[in-house]
Amino acid sequence: MISKNNIKLIRSLELKKFRLAENLFLAEGNKLVTDILESALEVEFLFATEAYLESAGALAGRAKSIVTCSHAEIRKASLLKNPQQCLALCRIPAYTPTEAQLFSQLVLCLDNIQDPGNLGTIMRTADWFGISDIVCSVDSADLFNPKAVQATMGAICRVRVHYRDLTAYLEEANQRQTPVFGAFLDGENIYQTQLADTGIVVLGNEGRGIGPELTPLISHKIHIPAFSPPGQKVESLNISVAAAVICSEFRGRSARRQ
Repeated sequence: MISKNNIKLIRSLELKKFRLAENLFLAEGNKLVTDILESALEVEFLFATEAYLESAGALAGRAKSIVTCSHAEIRKASLLKNPQQCLALCRIPAYTPTEAQLFSQLVLCLDNIQDPGNLGTIMRTADWFGISDIVCSVDSADLFNPKAVQATMGAICRVRVHYRDLTAYLEEANQRQTPVFGAFLDGENIYQTQLADTGIVVLGNEGRGIGPELTPLISHKIHIPAFSPPGQKVESLNISVAAAVICSEFRGRSARRQ
């Protein structure tokens, strides 16, 4: 049975201040919770129906505390419109990235991304293209927002997100001569630009793009051209879609060189 105090705790994790105070985040849904149980992330509480626990078997034992409950109780505690058979409260991981992880591989760098759904989808994209680290500005959306967690579709188990002062981060990248690419409307056509196997790719805010304080630190401006008919007005790409296109081009170019 899920107690009133547990329901209060679960629902409080919708807000960042309570996530930080408890050092917990909420994950919902059979596949996501199973992915987390299979990963190195720590599960403090697992609230699940008998049917889910039976299907999970010994894996459920990775949770420090298991509460068996009905589907009706899950619905009462859940933040989702259509909850499934389980939800989990997990410890927020603390990552200490190495220099190699930040400067010697392909890294996504997100400047002031505000939509948690976009952040989660970008993480899912990074996971698909084998990008293990994302660096975010400190004013970007919180990865552990429930909407972001759901949008990762399990990538939260494999992709590390680091919140940093981006000016200091990119200044260090310049000192190390790490290529820094940035997505701009006036950038060079990405399909005609020389791309590196490693480097940092900066993506900007959904509305204003990359901040002016970061622009001087970007060594290669790139742009995804539109292929719509001349004169036809099209809106800009969603930031998560743009991330997928850019990652695909970087990885495709690298694969063709091998």
